[in-house]
Amino acid sequence: MKKISSVLILILLIFKTSLASTYSSDPQTFVQELVNDSISKLSDKDLNKEEKADYIRNVALENVDIDALGLYTLGELRKSANKNDIVKYQEVFKEYFLKSLTSRLTDYSSNKFEVISAEKKSSNYTIVKSKIAKSDNQPEIKIDWRIYTKNPDKPLIRDLIVEGLSLARTQKEEFASILSSNNNDINILILKLEEFVNK
Repeated sequence: MKKISSVLILILLIFKTSLASTYSSDPQTFVQELVNDSISKLSDKDLNKEEKADYIRNVALENVDIDALGLYTLGELRKSANKNDIVKYQEVFKEYFLKSLTSRLTDYSSNKFEVISAEKKSSNYTIVKSKIAKSDNQPEIKIDWRIYTKNPDKPLIRDLIVEGLSLARTQKEEFASILSSNNNDINILILKLEEFVNK
């Protein structure tokens, strides 16, 4: 769980938003505006680590479809598990996800970010292609943003594909491994997520 958490933190710390701000409903512009604000806010030396962590939590709650991501990462078990267990899982997954985002703010650096293009896959999804420029300590990184657009006025981030690797799918595979080692017991997965949250 540590490995995927580190990847999520590194990439998802790239974007942020102010709850008072209104962003474009166009997915390509939405991503660019989020990232531009991110660079400004997370580079602000007047904000301490806790203030930045609070800010990142607000970003995720406002702009990431955490509930849908949680159900996706649970895999087929979401169709057969007890409804009360699903509710508990989603609550714990949300805290797990938020802690993953806020636990390593020092990893953030303000490399140049560029949105390259957008491709509308359906009425519900658009893929926004972007990259983080090469720097002295890292190569160029290509990132595709999977933007959910069922509500055209409120785009939501559902996944990031980093150099061809879907973070949501990687998380799903990790959870599947935990479940398959524990007779598909959702409560064991919930317990492991709680252990991470309570560290």
